[in-house]
Amino acid sequence: MERELFINHIKSTQRAFRRFLVALCCGDSQLADDIAQESYIKAYLACDTCCDHDKFGAWLYRIGYTTFLNHKRSEKITAGYDEARHIASADSTDSAFRYQELYSALENLPAKERTAILLFYLEGYSVKEVADIVDASQVAVRQQLSRGREHLRKLLETTKI
Repeated sequence: MERELFINHIKSTQRAFRRFLVALCCGDSQLADDIAQESYIKAYLACDTCCDHDKFGAWLYRIGYTTFLNHKRSEKITAGYDEARHIASADSTDSAFRYQELYSALENLPAKERTAILLFYLEGYSVKEVADIVDASQVAVRQQLSRGREHLRKLLETTKI
């Protein structure tokens, strides 16, 4: 892929990609920006492997999702899950964003369910496209969407958005 074409693809997907990463990172815009920057570098270095230019966005989302997972795996756990999920920190949510309760609810979803929900509902990808991005079967994505909706509904009912 030529440099100019790569830049044009980045420009056309940049806002939606950042929105996806901010939601995936549950409002932590600094972390989302770090993951975006790392994803762009990885994408540029591997842009010759992107065979279908029409699916550049899905290819970039897959890189971003993988980069996010790698970051989460490398984090050190310093508190138990039950203890940590009750900590309300200004650093973990973007105080300027209106949907803090939604971010808190998303943060409590398992990563696979959260990713499926965000790609399907926020970014408008089909079940097949989500399956390609997260490297799962369509059946698994449908289950993640179903479970994610149910978990999200219960979480939002308890916070009364």
